[in-house]
Amino acid sequence: MTRTSRRAPRRLLAGIGAAAVLLAAGACSSDGSGGTGGSGGSGGGATGRPTGTVTVFAAASLQESFTTLGKTFEKRYPGTKVAFNFGGSDSLAAGITGGAPADVFASASPRTMKTVTDAGDAAGTPATFVRNRLEIAALQGNPDHISSLKDLTRSGLKVVLCAETVPCGAATRTALEASGLKLTPVSYEQDVKSALTKVELKEADAAVVYRTDVKAAGGKVEGVEFPESAEAVNDYPIVRLKNAENASGAKAFLALVNSAEGRKVLGAAGFLTP
Repeated sequence: MTRTSRRAPRRLLAGIGAAAVLLAAGACSSDGSGGTGGSGGSGGGATGRPTGTVTVFAAASLQESFTTLGKTFEKRYPGTKVAFNFGGSDSLAAGITGGAPADVFASASPRTMKTVTDAGDAAGTPATFVRNRLEIAALQGNPDHISSLKDLTRSGLKVVLCAETVPCGAATRTALEASGLKLTPVSYEQDVKSALTKVELKEADAAVVYRTDVKAAGGKVEGVEFPESAEAVNDYPIVRLKNAENASGAKAFLALVNSAEGRKVLGAAGFLTP
């Protein structure tokens, strides 16, 4: 046997060993534990940073604060976009269970969140991130001198409420029951912003909304606190959705909401800590 032929098996073994190392490295980079995601709508690049569009379904009362956080998110992760769908929590939950594409759901009550979790559409357990209290929104300057929930029952006063199927309406019903009052509004609105708008446009004399909405109105209405609101404080849960097309983006948005920066924005809007 020649010297060359004796070395051939060693070179062959060395080649097999190198190939095995390459295969192992490839397996490590492609398994789910590596945290890498796809591009575009699926989110996440080679570094695990979110990409693409994150679709967030959120209660109408979160509009101002979440819009601010959305801009922060897009600035922090260049190339991303946060697309919001704000509305009544009940209609948003119905949309999600009906198959509407969304990555995150932030509800204004545990009851409406339960619609989503019962349908098996949540990824993990929803967590309460803020709380909110009711407040009366009166016309600018409060010309009707409204100072209590009882004042809303006065004859001739045009009052609008949220529909009882949405969280602000259910909370209002709880507050009225706690006070022993009965109130017949001129209209029921499908989300809290619609109720507030009626007062801003002077189509109603008052509405029962959230304190955050009164603050967001920026002086267009007069806020009136009432003690019965303590009986109807709403918890706001948030969750990543099971069929999220952008899972990494959803996780990053939830992390921002629950961060110190997120709490600061929400606190400035008038939300309470859980």
